[in-house]
Amino acid sequence: MSAGFKTVEPLEYYRKFLKENCRPDGRELGEFRTTTLNIGSITTADGSALVKLGNTTVVCGIKVEFAAPTVDAPNKGYIVPNVDLPPLCSSRFRAGPPGEQAQAASQFILDVLENAQIIQKEDLCIEKGKLVWVVYCDLMCLDYDGNLLDVCVTALLAALKNVQLPSVSISEETGLAEVNMNQKHHLNIRKYPVATSFAIFDDTICIVDPTAEEESLSSGIATIVIDEDNRLCAVHKPGGSVLSSEKLQDCVVRAETRQREVHKLLAEVIKSVTPLTKREKLNLQLEV
Repeated sequence: MSAGFKTVEPLEYYRKFLKENCRPDGRELGEFRTTTLNIGSITTADGSALVKLGNTTVVCGIKVEFAAPTVDAPNKGYIVPNVDLPPLCSSRFRAGPPGEQAQAASQFILDVLENAQIIQKEDLCIEKGKLVWVVYCDLMCLDYDGNLLDVCVTALLAALKNVQLPSVSISEETGLAEVNMNQKHHLNIRKYPVATSFAIFDDTICIVDPTAEEESLSSGIATIVIDEDNRLCAVHKPGGSVLSSEKLQDCVVRAETRQREVHKLLAEVIKSVTPLTKREKLNLQLEV
């Protein structure tokens, strides 16, 4: 189809493809763009991950610090997520305070953390009533081309898996924290939720992993979060056209499949960067 028609009637241009059950970029309606994942890329962070979904790229850096617990929850630590959408990722964003989309994304990440119970805040307690961990999760979009939430959830999960906390104890003599950097342990990740986003066209057609252009042309966006037990952790639908119960169920089924795909990718990447134990190294030498 001509570029002129796309410029004048972009929605009709897309509808021509949707009628053929395909999209202008060649993907099928239920097909995701290529996903790549790298962990531990930021050496100054306590944990990090970079995720690309097509052109959309998000880096997540984790920093952990000591903090005093609240009186109401003396055995619970803190998790503080923040999503940054700087002008460098897209011309649609401006410098200055976080915009509406960045604030909504930060709140969505916080809701997923709490609803999915990725980390139990009790696991962040060092000494009840005295000292806990606060985990800062900073997510920055480097390139925006739609489907931000899916990429953020995956980057967050991968970065948290990369975190190693040192052993900490409270000195009885001084009352101060004593840190042993030679003894470290990973965060206890209890659940592995994965977000799957859909763009809705004409109230009847749902396509997965929408690009920025597809998002702008759609009549609504829906994001479904599923964990490894196929438990529905969150449904995010900020307005737009109504999604029927049948279509919603179809989206849930596709989200369950996507969860398994991303979980498998995450496990493979973590395995590839995990140092071998002495026994594993010996077995590898024997095999060679």
